[in-house]
Amino acid sequence: METPIYQCRHKIRIVTAAALFDGHDAAINIMRRVMQSSGAEIIHLGHDRSVDEIVRCAIQEDANAIAITSYQGGHMEYFKYMFDLLKAEGCGHIKIFGGGGGTILPEEIQELQSYGIARIYHPDDGRAMGLQGMINDVLEKSDFALGEVWPKVEDSNQPFKDLTLARMISSAENYGHQFSKELEQINAAATLSKTPVLGITGTGGAGKSSLVDELVRRFLMDFKDKRLGIISVDPSKRKTGGALLGDRIRMNAIRDARVYMRSLATRQSNLALSKHVQDAVNILKTARFDLIILETAGIGQSDTEITDHSDLALYVMTPEFGAASQLEKIDMLEFADIVVLNKFDKRGALDAERDVKKQYRRNHNLWDVSDAEIPVFGTIASQFNDPGTNRLYKAVMDALVSKTKAPLNTSFQITDEMSAKVYIIPPARTRYLSEIADQSRKEDQWIINQAELSEQYQALEITHSIDSLDSAVKDAVLQKKEELARHIDGRVLHWLSQWPILKNRYLQDEYRYRVRDREIVIQTKYESLSHLKIPKVAVPKFSSFKDLTLWHLKENLPGYYPYTAGIYPFKREGEDPTRMFAGEGSPERTNKRFHYVSLGMPAHRLSTAFDSVTLYGHDPDLRPDIYGKIGNSGVSICCLDDAKKLYSGFDLTHSSTSVSMTINGPAATLAAFYMNAAIDQECEKYIIKNGLTESVRHKIKSLYSERGLEVPEYHAAELPEGNNGLGLLLLGTSGDQVLPKEVYDRIKTETLKKVRGTVQADILKEDQAQNTCIFSTEFSLRVMGDVQQYFIDHQVRNFYSVSISGYHIAEAGANPISQLAFTLSNGFTFVEYYISRGMAVDDFAPNLSFFFSNGIDPEYSVIGRVARRIWARAIKNKYGGNERSQMLKYHIQTSGRSLHAQEIDFNDIRTTLQALYAIYDNCNSLHTNAYDEAITTPTEESVRRAMAIQLIINRELGLAKNENPLQGSFIIEALTDLVEEAVLLEFDRISERGGVLGAMETMYQRSKIQEESLYYETLKHDGRYPIIGVNTFLSSKGSPTILPKEVIRSTEAEKQNQIQTRNKVWKTYSKESHKVLQDLKQAALQNDNVFGALMEAVKYCTLGQITKSLFEVGGQYRRNM
Repeated sequence: METPIYQCRHKIRIVTAAALFDGHDAAINIMRRVMQSSGAEIIHLGHDRSVDEIVRCAIQEDANAIAITSYQGGHMEYFKYMFDLLKAEGCGHIKIFGGGGGTILPEEIQELQSYGIARIYHPDDGRAMGLQGMINDVLEKSDFALGEVWPKVEDSNQPFKDLTLARMISSAENYGHQFSKELEQINAAATLSKTPVLGITGTGGAGKSSLVDELVRRFLMDFKDKRLGIISVDPSKRKTGGALLGDRIRMNAIRDARVYMRSLATRQSNLALSKHVQDAVNILKTARFDLIILETAGIGQSDTEITDHSDLALYVMTPEFGAASQLEKIDMLEFADIVVLNKFDKRGALDAERDVKKQYRRNHNLWDVSDAEIPVFGTIASQFNDPGTNRLYKAVMDALVSKTKAPLNTSFQITDEMSAKVYIIPPARTRYLSEIADQSRKEDQWIINQAELSEQYQALEITHSIDSLDSAVKDAVLQKKEELARHIDGRVLHWLSQWPILKNRYLQDEYRYRVRDREIVIQTKYESLSHLKIPKVAVPKFSSFKDLTLWHLKENLPGYYPYTAGIYPFKREGEDPTRMFAGEGSPERTNKRFHYVSLGMPAHRLSTAFDSVTLYGHDPDLRPDIYGKIGNSGVSICCLDDAKKLYSGFDLTHSSTSVSMTINGPAATLAAFYMNAAIDQECEKYIIKNGLTESVRHKIKSLYSERGLEVPEYHAAELPEGNNGLGLLLLGTSGDQVLPKEVYDRIKTETLKKVRGTVQADILKEDQAQNTCIFSTEFSLRVMGDVQQYFIDHQVRNFYSVSISGYHIAEAGANPISQLAFTLSNGFTFVEYYISRGMAVDDFAPNLSFFFSNGIDPEYSVIGRVARRIWARAIKNKYGGNERSQMLKYHIQTSGRSLHAQEIDFNDIRTTLQALYAIYDNCNSLHTNAYDEAITTPTEESVRRAMAIQLIINRELGLAKNENPLQGSFIIEALTDLVEEAVLLEFDRISERGGVLGAMETMYQRSKIQEESLYYETLKHDGRYPIIGVNTFLSSKGSPTILPKEVIRSTEAEKQNQIQTRNKVWKTYSKESHKVLQDLKQAALQNDNVFGALMEAVKYCTLGQITKSLFEVGGQYRRNM
């Protein structure tokens, strides 16, 4: 039975968001949509929102309630801090609701609700109440009147408090007829006000909110003592009465205390403004703001009502208005003082500008004015520090002063530059994915043709070998055979002739091959307990040239193009693809966990999870909403010393060590921490070898004594077993401070050539799926390019500059086809971008790696095969890359989405099957998730079980000792072809939208991921997709959510130590940090290599200092709805 929708008695306003440093916005997006369709007015803030931001928004918007999702830990401090802040501001009436899957435990829910939080919803609540039932509960508890009492003004000579302003507007909006006297007084005071009103209207989707944000940012930089009020109007839904007040989410500049913003719903259909908008404007005028911006809802081509409420009218449109004759129908082109053509990077922008200027000239009879003086401006508001937006801002302020005589004379400096898109992918290259798809399909046709010709060639060869044939017939056959040979690719004929020799090499007991001038000798068989010699690589028994040609060109042996079966002829002996996972609390605790799980292992493949404070480029802090997250759900890393402690005891340049860092927004900074930690390890080896230990310790002690500080140390009573202390000698300093320059430079040069590891850094998938973006997308990609250029310049060959990730795309809800297609298309986007920067494909392609999720769907059994084949073909045929560049290296992590909070023991069964898929498919490394990750940070016990899964497969499962078990299977071959064609079709769809970046602008990837997520959840909910222990085969108790036996949280001591570490860096290097941060910003502004500057900055600065500096020159990420 369908749950009826609660009928609201009042207009309910709710602020929705995901908690600070939390990118999980899918759930809150679904919740806010249901709230809207149930009649609520929603102010949606999106992901990564601090308590202060949310509380300030709720007060300014006079909200009834706040609804938050919190999945990243720290929820106790977060929710309590929010409650306390609201209470302190006199807003205890605002209800707080929250949810966080299974991460918020029942006893914590009880504690929070006892503290004053209205309700925290648990997964079991969702199962019992249903989605609409939970929303009804929120609405019913929030259904109370706002604005029934006109607020008192303490001192009319002082600026009004936000709450006073907000309540006045609510009173006018909800009970205007009761307060006619008060509103008349407000209106009378407003008529005396000199505050100018800038009205901004335009078509829906023209980018008005982004443009307002950019104008506000420039205003706050221009005037250090002026205050700004913003009223933003969005349309109400006629059917439900609900509304999405969606402008705040796009605005970063309004965090400033000098800005007040209020969103209004039209509460009527087909209008761009609310009937209460003038009351709101008048209230802001009486509050003595220096400028008021009024932004209308974007409806159609918009009406002219804005001109009745503003002193200066700005009309925002895009170049995509159609034929020039359409301009004659737009009323606002007659009434607007200034016209903005936003999204000026769109095709035909210059023609659009010409036509709009012509129409403006006609409408305003400006026949004697030059084109340059016509107030039509091309802007790209989404681009940081856009020259066109700079010119627009100057024109707006000059026009306001001219028209209203307001004291807003600007000193803002501009240039004559026009808006010009800084292209990541040149416009001429946006079809790259379709070109790859077309080329791949042509190759398939060519392969079929070659196979058929080979079959005919073999038939003629067999015929020619028949002794009884007449010589004339033999000659004719030979002639036909030679003629046919001219149509067969010579490489195919050569391979067919050499195949018996190659096959024989695999049948021998030893196989020899070379890797980077080193001969590798491999035993080709292993002996079973039954004393059978089982081949490690099984070779086909085909004798038909057709079958052999098809197999050779589409499959081939592992280690041979197109690498379908794997990129190496044989796996390295004594090295499993096992990854050791850790990330909790302090660097010391995670270092201890790393040594525990890797003790006695032949190779150390360390996968690092960082806490959300680090993921978002912030420093540890005492502020409660930050403090609660320090070291939870990952390790806290804020400086170079933390990185040294984290990886101490592991030789970062040794061939058996490889570190993977799962971080994206501040990836370049973390990579610089890691590189410097490795360099200082090598410096330490030099110091010890040359007997300099005591003199170096004395230098470091003197440095800190001069500054009245203690030398930093590893916070533990003793080093964990397996940690020999490597990396700890130079804590608090770097090698260049204690060694001669020429020695340090030599060590640095050699270390960079040897250092091994991976940093995720894939900002494209973040924008499409996960949301740990912190910088503008353009700036992030530029920094990634700088990292790769630095790697080329310094011959960094063993460190992956980016791990192009599909894991987080899958975790956000994508099916396996979309995961693979989006991930590969992102990979090819990096290829195109790096080539456009002048890099050679063979210089950077080996530094790229991939990272996939392995679910339980059939497509996952061939995800590596398809990825390797598509990549190899494209790199070879389209980009001309060599064999090393053609080899796609990929890491698999078993699906986090298939870890369920019910019957958690069953999760290990799913993980085992997924690991089996990955190992049979020849993944290069594998991370098996712990069975309890659905409900807590993994414990030592669960991590050992997770690692045991793949160790048992690799070391005990007999068939896994064979390295190409999937080859020769009919279903695997069929699946490979099916999945490959599905991926190529997705390439075509992305190409139609202007390539990956063009598709991202229309949110194609994000929308598709959400649709697929909802499809899966629907099938799971109604039981059509059976999940054992979740929606079928339930226990006698109904398989409730399991409570963790052990809850992993960072301790108070660890949090305090991390804050002290931060403070010590700030105090020790206060002078040096100022200089290197200025150098860093200059490198960004002057287009120098940012990563080169980061390599120096991380020696003296914390992560948060660096992030803040880069925000100033690269721009912050602007959230999408």
